[in-house]
Amino acid sequence: MTWTCEQTDARLSDYLDGLLEPAEQTAFDHHVNGCGRCTPLVAGVSQVLTSLHRLEQVEPSPRLVNAILTVTQGPQTWRNAKRWLRGLQSPRFVYGAVSVAATIVLLLTATGFNWRRPKLADLAPATIYRNADSGLHRVYARTAKFVSDLRVVYEIQSRINETEQSPAMREDTIPRSSPKKEPGRTDNSQPSSPKQQNRADEIGRNLRVLACEFPTLIGALADRRVS
Repeated sequence: MTWTCEQTDARLSDYLDGLLEPAEQTAFDHHVNGCGRCTPLVAGVSQVLTSLHRLEQVEPSPRLVNAILTVTQGPQTWRNAKRWLRGLQSPRFVYGAVSVAATIVLLLTATGFNWRRPKLADLAPATIYRNADSGLHRVYARTAKFVSDLRVVYEIQSRINETEQSPAMREDTIPRSSPKKEPGRTDNSQPSSPKQQNRADEIGRNLRVLACEFPTLIGALADRRVS
């Protein structure tokens, strides 16, 4: 294996660090020992390196690291700001911020906050409490009314279903074309029992209540009876 002066210049650091392969080391030594240019070069560099190793090791200044960081990355304040900004990009912070914002929007919407014409007075604690209390009362009143209406509809529907399921009772509750009815009679010829008459009166009252509360439903039921 032949070695040249250009290779000596390029691989001198590897030679000093002991990184050459055995074959390369042999070729390097053979070339340096016979080359008048490379021999003083390698000897001088080796002597300088040996002298540097003999020097006492100097401890770096505590400010050296900060000085290097200041020169390369900027002052300490700016580095802290960049570190803080990098923390804002974490998924946990983003999810937390979105959750808090959504909660605030829901609370303000529930308290009646006007998003189209926002006012600073609407954000006062007393105003928020008053609007929230009023909103809760309205929701409670609407819920109570809905439940009450639902009970009325269910009760009337149950009575109507009972009437439709009993043919005899349905015939007793059908209004007859009679100019005048006597007490205790369903028509002018045949008297009805008190139980049937009371049942007919009760269903009539329920139908009148239903007509007042739900006129559309009564119209549909009337069409159903006619058909």
